[in-house]
Amino acid sequence: LPAEVAARVAPYAVERSAPPAGLDGRIGWTAAPPRGVRGLLFANEWLDNIPVDIAETDEAGEPRYVLVRPADGREHPGGPLSAQDAEWLRRWWPIAGTPGARAEIGLPRDAAWAAAAGSLDAGLAVAVDYAHERAARPPYGTLTGFRDGREVPPVPDGSCDLTSHVALDAVGGGVPLVTQRAALRALGVSGARPPLALATTDPRGYLRGLAAAGEAAELIDPGGLGAFRWLATPVGDACHGLLPTGPETGPATGPAGD
Repeated sequence: LPAEVAARVAPYAVERSAPPAGLDGRIGWTAAPPRGVRGLLFANEWLDNIPVDIAETDEAGEPRYVLVRPADGREHPGGPLSAQDAEWLRRWWPIAGTPGARAEIGLPRDAAWAAAAGSLDAGLAVAVDYAHERAARPPYGTLTGFRDGREVPPVPDGSCDLTSHVALDAVGGGVPLVTQRAALRALGVSGARPPLALATTDPRGYLRGLAAAGEAAELIDPGGLGAFRWLATPVGDACHGLLPTGPETGPATGPAGD
């Protein structure tokens, strides 16, 4: 950590697994967010790994739970939904009346985010994830598996990671979301190349600037990571308005500053 940052903050990594070798000793490592923090909680691709139940409508258009055989991932219809899950679907992902439609019931994620943001005494909680909103839900859901960085069938036998995109508008209770591109641009990340003249006066600085521009361009690429959605949850009054809300507006600037 830069000395000027380390003097003002107490960083924590929240992770269930053991800390990596060589971790900076100034970084705390905990399985749950510490309580009573005044600052920033940043959850990057966390919510999509919180398990959720899946519902699918039968021939009559009635939502029922989807049951899965752990050995091979084979699915079969389960029972009717609980009143709480049915109400969540009605409000956030209505599929009733459409035979064969699927939805991922996001209640556990809503609760997990409320608990995480609630660990702050004051500050800002930000969730960043692959997400969708009520007006454009995927009709057949997004459940999939990953093994060694490759997409595989979602078999719940412990051999792969299971994930599905997040109904992030439901997590935030309807708070407007913002794309990662818009959020980072508002924070000053442009992806612009350093001035060409710097290559003559400071070649190493120019190369560092090019590398930083490339990293920034990847983060704000509207066809890639820039399409992530951000949900900002202020705790207290001080952090309201720190990030833009709603869709990006104004002319777009390309990742190379064109």
